[in-house]
Amino acid sequence: MSANKPDDAGKHGQQPEALATFAEAARHRGKKPDDISLTATRPTSPLPGDLDREEEAAAKILSENATGRDKGGKAAARNLPDRTRTVKPR
Repeated sequence: MSANKPDDAGKHGQQPEALATFAEAARHRGKKPDDISLTATRPTSPLPGDLDREEEAAAKILSENATGRDKGGKAAARNLPDRTRTVKPR
């Protein structure tokens, strides 16, 4: 199977993750590859994450920007898992 087949994404019917789609476009000179559609492929499938920790970090960052006071947003964001892709299409 090719790395770009929709059924190779792990869970059938998932939508591509936006950041992964942008990364794929960047790798192809700013043009979204034709094989990226509304169904996720291996390079664009959603990455697992802890939504509660992500929401908490986002709330701290938004609060810091609204109040001008340090709430630990940068530290919370640094403690989140890396959301960038290291998997290269085959």
